[in-house]
Amino acid sequence: MKALRWHNVKDLRLENIEEPIARKGEVKLKVEWCGICGSDLHEYTAGPIFIPAETSHPLTGDKAPIVMGHEFSGQVIEVGEGVTRVQIGDRVAIEPIYSCGTCDACRKGKYNLCPDMGFYGLAGGGGGFSEFASVPEHMLHKLPENVSNEQGALVEPSAVALHSVKQSKLQVGDKAAVFGTGPIGLLVIEALKAAGATEIYAVELSEQRRQKAEEFGAIGINPNNGDAVQQILKLTNGGVDVAFEVTGVPPVLKQAINSTKFDGETIIVSIFEKEALIHPQDIVLKERNLTGIIGYRDVFPAVISLMEQGYFPADKLVTKRITLDEVIEAGFEGLLKERNHIKILVKAE
Repeated sequence: MKALRWHNVKDLRLENIEEPIARKGEVKLKVEWCGICGSDLHEYTAGPIFIPAETSHPLTGDKAPIVMGHEFSGQVIEVGEGVTRVQIGDRVAIEPIYSCGTCDACRKGKYNLCPDMGFYGLAGGGGGFSEFASVPEHMLHKLPENVSNEQGALVEPSAVALHSVKQSKLQVGDKAAVFGTGPIGLLVIEALKAAGATEIYAVELSEQRRQKAEEFGAIGINPNNGDAVQQILKLTNGGVDVAFEVTGVPPVLKQAINSTKFDGETIIVSIFEKEALIHPQDIVLKERNLTGIIGYRDVFPAVISLMEQGYFPADKLVTKRITLDEVIEAGFEGLLKERNHIKILVKAE
């Protein structure tokens, strides 16, 4: 079968590899759609970050080259021994987190904080940029009839957004700012709407992305029109309750912190390639809080339920649909050359 494999930084290869089988406790899927994630792009341009390159991952036993793709949907075509939760023909979204199940974090239900945590499609085991995938049963979530396969490929990034809002101190009626309105930033706006935020400010340099954020109901802030922090402080009469940093650009973290009011909170959603300098006084003097999130836990059912209600819409988020044969040039390279794209989905044909 055809599969996209990461060999090294800037070295992705679409190769013919052996088709997987459904081993004990696993389910074989025909992959439907797979999204290109910002994390995938980071691995392409600056990896390895999550990918085990030199030594094998402790939970998968795999190391590079590995099949990429962790935001995907599929249809069950084979079930392995002991599988009971799904059957042939079911459509599913994949929650791609590997965790050990025995560490302190896992025992407390915080499996995304497992020290050996990895992602299917980044840490090995297979991936969504392929024609078929064999996935552990516990990673699968059934899709209801009114949630499409395209929507299914958006469940994983939407879960990141919903988890970031759930982990924040945001209350119904609060004000929020989102710094960066790429795919995750827009999904954070959707999650904030679902959580009852009354005002959502979207800070974005790209005019097209800023307009998209406004379509989602946010108030656009253009940093080219003056200091974004000062604009927010003026519009909110002192700052937002919670700010979300979703750019991964080091200077923006300081801006996000300073856009919050006294005892405000900043949630770091991004994966940073470089260190970010902040002054502790920006936190101390106003008793602000700074919180990081990684991935998600226990939110896939809530995301799917919100999708049934119309949240996280594919028709507004997906800007390009391509085939697996086009994934490198039109997908990864396309995202680097055309920064106006929101979400590119890849069809495994």
